[in-house]
This record gives sequence, C-alpha cells and structure tokens, in this order.
Amino acid sequence: MPYPDQFEGFMVRSHDQWTDFHKQEFKAKPFGERDVDVEIECCGVCGSDVHSITGGWGETPLPLCVGHEVIGKAIKVGDKCNTGVKVGDRVGVGAQVWACLECKICKSDNENYCPHLIDTYGAPYPDGTISQGGYASHIRAHEYFVFKIPDNIKSEDAAPMMCAGLTVWSPLVRAKVGPGKKVAVLGIGGLGHFAILWAAALGAEVYALSHSPSKKDDALKLGAKDFIVTGEKDWQKPYAFEFDFILNTADMTHTFDMQTYMSTLNINGEFHNVGLPDEPLPKMMAQDFAPNGSKIGGSHIGSRPEMLAMLKLASEKNIKPIIETKQISEEGCSEVVQKVKDNKVRYRFTLTGYDKAFGRK
Repeated sequence: MPYPDQFEGFMVRSHDQWTDFHKQEFKAKPFGERDVDVEIECCGVCGSDVHSITGGWGETPLPLCVGHEVIGKAIKVGDKCNTGVKVGDRVGVGAQVWACLECKICKSDNENYCPHLIDTYGAPYPDGTISQGGYASHIRAHEYFVFKIPDNIKSEDAAPMMCAGLTVWSPLVRAKVGPGKKVAVLGIGGLGHFAILWAAALGAEVYALSHSPSKKDDALKLGAKDFIVTGEKDWQKPYAFEFDFILNTADMTHTFDMQTYMSTLNINGEFHNVGLPDEPLPKMMAQDFAPNGSKIGGSHIGSRPEMLAMLKLASEKNIKPIIETKQISEEGCSEVVQKVKDNKVRYRFTLTGYDKAFGRK
C-alpha cells in the first residue's frame, strides 16, 4: 500500500478514451495540520465525473481520478483539527476539499463560493499537486469539508448525498421551501429524485416534471403530489402562475423551450439550475421575464452548515435515496460512467468493494 505519500486510484488518461480506467498510484498533497485522511469505503458516481473525464466542461488535468461522493473511515487527523472528527469516525467528503475560510464569503457560510476554493478532483493546490477524487484508496481533505455520517444512514446511501443531495438541498433551503410553497422538480434522475425527497420532507407541495412517463410511480413514491409529462402538447397551460420555485436538475436545458417553463412560475418565482449541461442555455429575451417578474438562477453545491442540516434531516426522517451499487474496478468504473452518460441508472450509482479492490482484506 503506497499510503501515506502516494494513494492508489482508478484514473482516466485521455478525454478521447474516457471509459478506459487504469489502476495506478498518484501523489497526495502534503498533509496539513487541519487535514483529515480518509480510507475510502465507497463513492457515488456523479454526472460531474462524466463531464470531467469526457472534457465536456473543458480540458482537465490528466491523468484524473474522479469521484466526489466519498464515504470512509478517518485514519489520520491533523493536530489543529477542531471540528470533532476523530480517528475511526465514519465520514463523508463531497465536491470541495478546501477554501480559505478567511474571506467575507467564507465567513458568511458561503465557503462553497470561495474564490480560492479547491475542488475534490482536477484542481491545483498551491504546491502544484492536483487534487484527486474518490475512485481511490484514500482521500486527503481539510477538516471543514469532512462530515461525520449519522449511524443510521448506510454508507452506500450516504455517498450520493455528499454531492447530489447537497446540490439540491442548498437551493431549496435558501429559497425557504416549506409549507405553503409549491415546488416543481424538473428532471427525475440522480439530482431530481433527491430534490423530491428533500422538498417533500421540508413540507412543500411537490410536482415532478419529466419527459419520461415511466418515472411517474417512483416520483409519487418519493413524495410528489403530481407528475407532469412535459412531452405532452400544452402541458404547461393548467399550471400557469403555479410554481413558486422550479428546480431544474436536467442535463438537457439547451433543448428546452424556456418560455414554456417560465410561464408556470408564480409572481417573482425562480427557475433555478443545478443541472449543468455541456451546451449553452437557450436564447432568451429580457421580455421573457416580464409577464410574471420571474428570474433564472443557479448554484454550486452547498455549505458545511447546510450539509450538516441535510444529514440530520435524513437521519431523523430515515430518508433513503434509490441507488444501484457496483464493485469498483477498471471494468466497473467504465460501466458506471457509460451508463450515467446514457442515463441508464436508477437513480444513482455507488461504487463499493474498496477493500477488495485495494487489497486491504
């Protein structure tokens, strides 16, 4: 085992051969006094992983080990750590591993927007080391981005909460979603199914919007009051001025007739994007926002307080995502990223079997 100076992971070496994973060692950043080392147990598979290894979001440093929905055991804790994480704790790491924690943004609990933030993979540290993600034996992260997992949440369920769960939780709570609010969740996939779970648990009246009629039963079981098929002619007309908040989790926004969706927003309602496609948003006119005073926005993951609140609610209400598991290996990684690319997962993959893959047992 190369730890502690080198970790081992399943890495992609070329954007052109993005389904070819190679098990190899990589350099870990120097251990800091507020760092935590995590021996990884499992890791969720995110659409961001696919966008990164294909180069869809632009060139990334290669070779690259993706994965930012990490669950594992803390095996080393820096001398100046003060968040309460101890060696032996089961912890999670999401899509961010560092921020300055000194700027006005960080000090307002918006460290997920810190201009100096370091993403979990594909981002340079000051010493030039490139951060690498969770399809690996270990991960090293600043303690502020390491979260204790409640005992009653299974690791394979907790993994997708680290990115997918938080990414939809943050905009929902910032929009004060709760009783009396009507929320539409657009796109019922990895992000969207979490959005229905959270919005319903927060007490909102939830509507599921999808082009796939086959997802109706799942959406209703997750907590949606109604299921709207957006492929049907004039689907929007009964819902004019209806929704206070539309959370768009779809990865195909560039194909949308945005005026149709915007017409369903209540006065000053928001169309909020967390699905981030490779293509630009559709062309819109300023006049498109005038009939209902609507707006369009987006967000990036969430803050530490939001992560802790989300995990607390999931624990208290026994909220579970719908997942599939896959043994991590070169072949397993290849299979899951291809299926995520092809939208053939219900609704999130978690890679498991890390002890076997990295020869720990």
